[in-house]
Parts: sequence; C-alpha cells; structure tokens
Amino acid sequence: MFDKSMNRRSALGLLAASATSMTLPNLGRASITPLMRPIPKSGEMIPTVGMGTWITFNVGPNPALRDQRTEVLAKFLDMGGGMIDSSPMYGSAEDVLGYGFEKLGTTKGLFSATKVWTPSDAEGVEQVADSMRLWGINKFDLFQVHNLVNWENHLAMLRERKQQGDIRYIGITTSHGGRHDEMLKIMKSEDIDFVQFTYNITDREAESRLLPAAADAGIASIINRPYRRGGLISATAGKPLPSWVSDIGITSWAQYLLTFVISHPGVTCAIPATSKVDHLIENMDRMTATLPDQKTRQLMIEDFERI
Repeated sequence: MFDKSMNRRSALGLLAASATSMTLPNLGRASITPLMRPIPKSGEMIPTVGMGTWITFNVGPNPALRDQRTEVLAKFLDMGGGMIDSSPMYGSAEDVLGYGFEKLGTTKGLFSATKVWTPSDAEGVEQVADSMRLWGINKFDLFQVHNLVNWENHLAMLRERKQQGDIRYIGITTSHGGRHDEMLKIMKSEDIDFVQFTYNITDREAESRLLPAAADAGIASIINRPYRRGGLISATAGKPLPSWVSDIGITSWAQYLLTFVISHPGVTCAIPATSKVDHLIENMDRMTATLPDQKTRQLMIEDFERI
C-alpha cells in the first residue's frame, strides 16, 4: 500500500524508478519507457498508454463501423493495452465496446474504466448498472465521477460499491483544463485512487498543480486530451519533425506529443482516442520507446512552439 506520509520527491521517484536508465548522444540522461507504471494505492502495474473512446466509439448501430472499432479493440489488447476509458456521456461508445468484446470473445488484459455523469443520485446507481450491462462485465476496475458532477454523493455510492467488491478503484475527472481548484480540494480531502485531467505539450498547468498534488496524495493520474482532440496534430500538418527525435524512435508528430505526456514521471496512463488501427499502433509503440529526460522535454516544448 502507498504510504500517505511519502513526500512528493519520493512518490515521483517511485514512478520513475520503473524505467531503466541509458545515455543518448547529445540528449543527456534518458530512460527506456516502462511497459507499466504503478497505481500508488495498490502497487498494481498498468500500461502507460491506454485508449479513450470519446467521439471515436460513438458510432451508433452501424455494423461496419462497429466492426471497424472491434478491429481497433483487438489490436489494442493484442499489443498489451490495458485501460479503456469511457462514459455514459459518450453516446453509444459503451454499447460499441460491449459489442466488440462479445465479438472478440475476450476481455483479457482489459483495465475497464468508465464514469458516472448525472446530477441525480438515483440515475447514478442506474448508470453503474447500465455500464456493466453494456460492457458485458460484472466488475469494473475503475469508476469515476465525470467532470465532478454531484461528486459528493456519487463518490459515496461508488465507495460503497467498492466495499461490496464490484468496483476495484474510484476516482474523479475533469477536462479542458477546468475546475482544477475543486479537484485539488477533493484530492486532499477524499480517499480516492485515480484522478483524470487534461495535460499535453500546450496545456501544462497540471505540471505545477495537479501532478504534484496527486503524487503527494498517492493518487494515480490519467491524462485525457493528449492531442487536444487532434488539434495539436493538425497544427503540425506539413511541418517537418525536429531531426534529433529519430534518436528516441519518434517517427510522427503524434508520437512526439504522446511521448511528451507519458515521459512525465507523475503520469500513470494517457488515454489517446483513435478510430484507426494504424494510429493505434503508433500510440502503442510508445510503450517500448525511449523516454526523454527533463532537459529534452524542455527542448520538445521549444521546438513545438516554433512550428
């Protein structure tokens, strides 16, 4: 179990220690990306790259699109993927996930993560039951309160379900860089296992506030919007990659952006969303890539800001 008396330096050291150090020419000290990182409260290891489902899996009843998303699921699990994150807010995404798992006949390796998203206490209970039915599972690895909606009552309900054994971890989420002050207060006052928020090479407020606070409290950090819903990738269209990034195996701007996110030692898992198998492969390749050190991360920021 995580010792809550552990200070920030020790907590971040625990996360960074899972990487093997090496030296790259002209890049200073760097490390090989660990396949897994620990959930501080339990020590359980999970892959550093997961998958989000917002927009990408909201394809309704269309059988061709459902089958294509099933191909994405199959490749994700085959490449060692774990966390898949969804929400009742995401339209048909949970139903499409359940369709895919049923067609594949397996959820092996899955770390299931979804959310409660309603101001109603009663509807929150119903959403938990609906998610289990839609995914086709009877136990969730992680249930979160989406965007802090009615978080006091929903956390109490989820904590009770955790004690009953049908939820393993609980947490809270926010996105678009909002409600950080409230999230910080909850992290200090509530016994939770995960927090989820936005962090990317442009939106970096989390570096000074949320990531250190999560490390202090022994809470795992899930990162959403690592590409800012594709906006950061669009901004790089037609722009050449810095020549030095080939030294750490980066072959695309998407890999550049994702590498920046998961190289922060306080990040437990990032959840880029995709609907394409080739993009999924690009993302998953980062789990066995070389991680930049802090000096190189700063160089990445400066190079990106120049494009």
